[in-house]
Parts: sequence; C-alpha cells; structure tokens
Amino acid sequence: MKPAPFAYAKARSLDHAIALLDGAPDARVLAGGQSLVPALNMRLSTPSLLVDINGLRELGEISRRNGHIEIGALVRHAQAERSSAIAQLAPLLTQAIPHIAHPAIRNRGTFGGSIALADPAAELPACLLALGAEIEVTGRTGRRSVAADEFFKGLFETALGPGDVLTAIRIAVPGSAARFGFAELARRHGDYALVGLAAAGTVHGGGLADVRLAFFGVGDRATRARQAEAALESGNLDAAVAALQHDLSPHSDVHASAATRSHLAGVLLRRVAAQLDSST
Repeated sequence: MKPAPFAYAKARSLDHAIALLDGAPDARVLAGGQSLVPALNMRLSTPSLLVDINGLRELGEISRRNGHIEIGALVRHAQAERSSAIAQLAPLLTQAIPHIAHPAIRNRGTFGGSIALADPAAELPACLLALGAEIEVTGRTGRRSVAADEFFKGLFETALGPGDVLTAIRIAVPGSAARFGFAELARRHGDYALVGLAAAGTVHGGGLADVRLAFFGVGDRATRARQAEAALESGNLDAAVAALQHDLSPHSDVHASAATRSHLAGVLLRRVAAQLDSST
C-alpha cells in the first residue's frame, strides 16, 4: 500500500520544527518512523506534512544533570540498550528494552517516539510510570515538564498539543535502596505483550516502600495499580494480587480474553514481586 500525498520538510533546528508544526495543524513529526511509516502506508494517518527532526543532534544525547539521567528524544532504542549510563542509573530500562520488537526496529526506533505514540502495549511508557519520570515538551510557549502520571491520557493520547515536540525524558538517579523489576508475557519474543509489568520500589525496614506498579497491555494506556501497590507495601502479596481486580480493567481481543489478561497480570505481579524481594 502507498500513503496519501504529503509534503516533507527537514527541520534545521528545534525552533524551525516547532514553526513548521505550527503552520500545519495536522503535521506529524518523523523520528524513527517505525510506527508512523506503517500507519502512513495503511492510511491510518494522513498528515499534510511530515517534519523530519532526525538532524537535531542535541536530541540524541544521554547525560546526567542535576541528579537526573536525561535521555534525548532521538536516542535510539539500541543506543539506550547499550548505554552504560542507563544500565547504572536507570536499570529498569535496561531490563525492558530488549523486549521491544526486534533488533532492526530497535536500531531505528527512538525513545521519544515510543513515548509520544503511547501505545498501550508498549514497554517504555510503563517504565516511565514506574520510575516517576518527567517528560520534557517544547512548544511555541517554551519548555515545560510533564510528570509521567499526567502525560498519558488515553488510547494513543498524550499531553502533547499542536506544535509540541517531545524533547527529552528525565529520570531521578536512584539511591542504593532502590529496587526494580520487569516482566512481560507475549506469544513470541518481540511481539506486543499480552500483559506486562514494570515496577520500582525502595527497601525500607525489611520491606518495600514507595512501590510503583505500572501494567501495560491491559487497558487504553499504561496503568498504575495503586491498590496493589499499597498491599505490596504492607507485605501482603496475595492481597496485592487480589487488588488487581479493582486496579485493572483488561479488554478482550483476538489475542486474549479479559479473564486471561486478568489472570496473567496476577502471575506477573508474583514474578516481579519476587524480583524486588530477591534484591532486598
């Protein structure tokens, strides 16, 4: 299939990209293109203009600043997967990234592109929820930071507005008491997960505190299981699993029923809780 006709512009700077987007309300940003190009070919997306930001090298850096690790929007998945800084300062991402699609996709796909798309079955949005990350957005009024808990609004819907460009992701550098866990279930490695879970917490008094459980593949966006978090902090894993019935509203589709997804969510919670406990 072929896409509908569109214009193409290569942004010379971030300000130029924002100006181009401002001039065409239905314009789309082209970064890795691993999701956008198939959508264009299937005519699920029909923008009048593609704004190519691949030349903005400042968006392709990984750095440590002011107690945070900052990941530029154009950092490729493979680049993040190999990064020693991410392995040290955001190890949950190092656990999750190998589950993203296949090497060819990770070589081209971008960190910011996955976050901006907000696919409900994708790994990175859930990881950012679990890590309490901030997303930096730049638009006509300047830069602003949006907490991950406020960024993901619904099915493929985010806090990005017309003319906005996602420019970076910031994650607080964890302390020595921080613990992380990740697991997902898919029919084949590289397929979208039927259910997945990214988790973070801190060791406190022989138990866990500040637990954040972010499930994906079970709703219209990555979702925190807040009642299960509280139960896990109290040390009651069975109660945490039972609380998922209130926290999650999984859907049925051709891949799995809602009941199957609900059961698998409990299985993953037990697996990830064991990961957190094994490192206490």
